[in-house]
Amino acid sequence: MDRRQLLFSGLGLGLTTGFSLTSTAKAADGPLKLRELYNKDRSFSELAKSLAGHRIAVDGFMAPPLKAEISFFVLTKKPMAVCPFCETEAEWPEDILAIYTKRTVEVISFNRKIETSGILELGTLKDPDTGFVSRVRLVDAVYGLA
Repeated sequence: MDRRQLLFSGLGLGLTTGFSLTSTAKAADGPLKLRELYNKDRSFSELAKSLAGHRIAVDGFMAPPLKAEISFFVLTKKPMAVCPFCETEAEWPEDILAIYTKRTVEVISFNRKIETSGILELGTLKDPDTGFVSRVRLVDAVYGLA
């Protein structure tokens, strides 16, 4: 087990929003960056493969949700004022992460950095309600301001 796995395996966060990581959990490396999950060729990094199935923390920005009353959102590495999947003019983000929560998403302003924690899943999945296709996602996730 590497340092990140040990660091994040102990996170047992039960709230949908407003969580905070303990100082011990943040002390080593802090949350992962989206870029750490991918290689330059867009394949999954060895780190991502080693963390699949484990609870991890990732920080970024909440893209505006696809619709109201939804239980997932997209985490991006930079703030996005409009939903990148709804506007044809919007720039498609390169590094994204689908965040699936147990409850309806409470929107956080697009320009506020957030931290998420959830079980990392890799592989293609099509959301049955929206048709959104993700290659990588956090499930059973919680989130809050970073």
